[in-house]
Amino acid sequence: MGVLLVNLGTPDSSSVADVRRYLDQFLSDPRVIETPRLIWWPILHGIILRIRPRRSAAAYRTIWTEQGSPLLHLSRRLSEGLQGYLDTHSDRPTRVVLAMRYGNPSIADGLEILRQTGVRRLLVIPLYPQYSATTTASVFDAVTAELQRWRRIPELRFVNQYESDPHYISALETTIRNHWQEYGAPDRLLFSFHGLPKEYADSGDPYPEQCEKTARHVVNALGLEDDQWALTYQSRVGAKEWLRPYTDQTLKKWGADGVGRVDVICPGFATDCLETLEEIAVENRDYFLNAGGKEYHYIPALNDSSTHVELLARLAQRHTTGW
Repeated sequence: MGVLLVNLGTPDSSSVADVRRYLDQFLSDPRVIETPRLIWWPILHGIILRIRPRRSAAAYRTIWTEQGSPLLHLSRRLSEGLQGYLDTHSDRPTRVVLAMRYGNPSIADGLEILRQTGVRRLLVIPLYPQYSATTTASVFDAVTAELQRWRRIPELRFVNQYESDPHYISALETTIRNHWQEYGAPDRLLFSFHGLPKEYADSGDPYPEQCEKTARHVVNALGLEDDQWALTYQSRVGAKEWLRPYTDQTLKKWGADGVGRVDVICPGFATDCLETLEEIAVENRDYFLNAGGKEYHYIPALNDSSTHVELLARLAQRHTTGW
């Protein structure tokens, strides 16, 4: 049996050329940008890929480590942790392979490793707890497109979402409580999820409903009152309306309103990355403090924690029942 873990992806380095190559692949995905190609292509290649790579590369350089991309490094450690857990707790041989939807290691390369291993049953786990066509469905597209090239197709199962899975909620609760045990509790807890164009949700994407489910489950587990937390969306780009309320605007308002301390967690990100380490931990921190807030904490993603490894192991075991 094979388990393909798929995260979003990362540039190979923080150079402008590698960032441009990564953004080209990401922004060329019709699941991500639904604008007709005839309209989108001149915008992407004539404007965006000429301007944005340099700015994004500068941001990536602020989070790059000796191990390279935090997202890739942490995803590898998570994959290794899951392999070790299944080796110890599973009664059947299972190979865990990590892949990225964009960049390297690619989905094609990950599937080829599994093919050479002789995998006959394949479980795909996109590391997106909340389903969206822009993320989860895009992984499905890439996996099935590659499998079309194979002569012998393995049995295939696919995890669509796990936004309300008890082990996922418990892992988030544990992470928050551990942070509070070390630093004390905040005045307010903010759940910041990656944004989505509003028209995508209006067309039937269940993403915002699932984000709300996740936040509500965690809030209930923590026993918070309604005035002690909020849910917002980050990382919007372009002129279109995105899901509201916006993270940056909420933090600016809270700072101006005199909220003393805010803790922010990003449950939609399996591992820390540019959007958490730079956008949330640095940029939005400045928004809050400059508006009048006193103290700001970013609570790290689940990353390669034991609770995250166990969550993925339980997902794998449940979704492969009967194999």
